[in-house]
Amino acid sequence: MENKSVRNMMASCLLIVMSTMPATAQQVNAFSLKQAVDYALKNSAQVKNALLDIQIQKQTNKEITAAAYPQLTGSVNTNYNPNVAVQTFPNFIGAATYGVLEHEGVKNGMGNPIISPADFGLIQAQFGSKYTAGAGIDLNQLLFDGQVFTGLLARKTSIQYATAAAEVTNEQIKINIYKIYYQLVVGKKQIESIAANITRFDKLLNDTREIYKNGFAEKLDVDKVEVQLNNLRTEKVKAQNNIDAGISGLKFLMNMPQADQLVLIDTLSDEELKQNILDENYNYSDRKEYKQLSLLEKLNGYNVQRYKLSKIPTLSLTGNLSKNAQRQQFDFFKGTYFTSSFIGIRLNIPLFDGGAKNARIATAKLNLQKTQNNIEQIKQSIDNDVAQARIMMKSALVTLDDQKRNISLAEKVYNSTKLKFEQGLGSNQEIYTAQTELKVAQNNYYSSLYDAINAKIDYLRATGKL
Repeated sequence: MENKSVRNMMASCLLIVMSTMPATAQQVNAFSLKQAVDYALKNSAQVKNALLDIQIQKQTNKEITAAAYPQLTGSVNTNYNPNVAVQTFPNFIGAATYGVLEHEGVKNGMGNPIISPADFGLIQAQFGSKYTAGAGIDLNQLLFDGQVFTGLLARKTSIQYATAAAEVTNEQIKINIYKIYYQLVVGKKQIESIAANITRFDKLLNDTREIYKNGFAEKLDVDKVEVQLNNLRTEKVKAQNNIDAGISGLKFLMNMPQADQLVLIDTLSDEELKQNILDENYNYSDRKEYKQLSLLEKLNGYNVQRYKLSKIPTLSLTGNLSKNAQRQQFDFFKGTYFTSSFIGIRLNIPLFDGGAKNARIATAKLNLQKTQNNIEQIKQSIDNDVAQARIMMKSALVTLDDQKRNISLAEKVYNSTKLKFEQGLGSNQEIYTAQTELKVAQNNYYSSLYDAINAKIDYLRATGKL
């Protein structure tokens, strides 16, 4: 019982301690646009994979380089021969013996000179031992191979191509973050406008109630204002929900944990949108896609060269050093090992392969032509992108200025209408109409503001200056 009471007391103390411990602090990230882009480029899985592709290409280059270095191979072997192979060969021993006898004029027992028979027959004998063992080192040094030589030349371009591919990925992520970030900035400005409208209608509701109490307005007028106020509050909630959903999407794009808090600290002004735009000069090489295709063209040129050089001979140096032993018993830890070695030059001359090399050369040339066609196509695409972006940018800026003036006029109309209503010279219907026109002007302005943001981002991307 005493032990049980002690355990209960300890458990209670543990619960008290745990309840007083602070919860894990939530990570708060207050990011400017640049910080958001930097975070995404550091943490995005797409960017990480693109950087890994560069590392993969570096390892591939090392593999290509390794072909130009000496290749050393060591080997150890042992064999057991239960039945040593029997070799059959002409009886050269008998022939040699008779040859000596004839040369020396030796006679047989009958006193006649010894004469060699017409056929000495065959000898069967086993050559070798039951156990053999050996160890050796083989050397192969490539002296000339056109394909390897071309691969060595293409290493730098291969890294540049992988890097260009990573830059294309970076730019696409950057574009998406720019658009979503500024969309949320515009959304926050729109919520501020809704909040200002709520403040206006809240005051109008109070004023209308006072006028109603004094008998100069109907209850219907009060209800209408309250309905409008409730609609504005609902609109604000929906706008805030859209902002929250956009923040969640932006965190996903940045590969930021959803549990972390993301605060956008940058603002946006019309003047910022009009800075550094509509520059008449642009270069194709500023576009990441063009740069990538240009490098691919160079790589395809190397490919053509590689297959052409595969038709010429290759030259290599070969060598071997080995130790070998033969035993009748399995005992290789003593006795003699015999050394053998050789050094040689090997020239491989392609003679006929059924046209395979010619087919590879033709295929490589066709791929090169495709890349060149794509380069011409992307030039036209860039020209079109820039032309379209300029049109959209100019139109968006004009619309933005017009909508900004409309907001100013709508606010003046609303304030004048409200003043007339307060003085008993106007009606609620005029206020509703003025408020509706103000909301339309505000919505049009924020829509044109976001269109202008997208147009500028698309223009900067088209000219390669994002």
